[in-house]
Amino acid sequence: MFDGSRRRAGLATVLLILAVLSGCGQPSSETPGQGTGEAGKLILTGSSTVAPLAQEIGQRFEVAHPGVRVDVQTGGSSRGIADARAGTATIGLVSRPLKADETDLTAHTIAFDGIGVILHATNPIDSLSDEQVRSIYRGETSRWSGVGGNDAAITVVNKAEGRSTLELFLAHYGLRSDEIQASVVIGDNEQGIKAVSTNPDAIGYVSVGAGEFAALDGVPIKLLPLGDVTPSTENIKRGVYPLSRPLNLVTKGAPDDMARQFIDFAQSTSVNDLITGLYYVPLT
Repeated sequence: MFDGSRRRAGLATVLLILAVLSGCGQPSSETPGQGTGEAGKLILTGSSTVAPLAQEIGQRFEVAHPGVRVDVQTGGSSRGIADARAGTATIGLVSRPLKADETDLTAHTIAFDGIGVILHATNPIDSLSDEQVRSIYRGETSRWSGVGGNDAAITVVNKAEGRSTLELFLAHYGLRSDEIQASVVIGDNEQGIKAVSTNPDAIGYVSVGAGEFAALDGVPIKLLPLGDVTPSTENIKRGVYPLSRPLNLVTKGAPDDMARQFIDFAQSTSVNDLITGLYYVPLT
């Protein structure tokens, strides 16, 4: 377990990475051909959940491979899929399993994570049933008093289209995107955590790793149990948390030599400290 100063330093690093990556969200104008924009360059685009981890792995990979540059950009898992298919990225970043219509791609899992519902730390609600979550997100329950909380309007924070966190959240709770009555629509986990931590009446859902990391560092949010299972990296590791997911590097066809080396490195125990440092679960 990390001490408080290390967690604070780690959180600052993650937030800086996300800020830099969000500024790189526009598609690259370079043509990577076999997956590289130029000799010694790897372009990775997609999931904002995977991106901070890919960025840290990339920095360590660059040290071991002088002259190689790893360019990481966000934009959501849908962008990672599209760019990997189009060849505008060497590797797509995708925080979900591949779908039945994505068999032209290959997923290389590097870690595991989950999705958890978050509230402000001062909210007296400590648990919500699946039906209560559905009712809130459909707008059927619009005040916290309707689920045993304060007499205050609920601020519903939802993910933007194209985000795998949204897709998996909808699938788990049996919701359709057009049913959601959102007060706020956000993109990445950082935005979701900020939206809830600054509003005592908000509800949202984010990466378990990102949520646990923030809560342990003193950000005023709390993760709600799913059923009777606490959303934590430990329960994801044990395989008992029901809304877990793989964090994938995705390629089209066989990756070229440099991309293959990067994938192998990202799947090795050499980066386990980076994975656990962001509160994700390593492969081993």
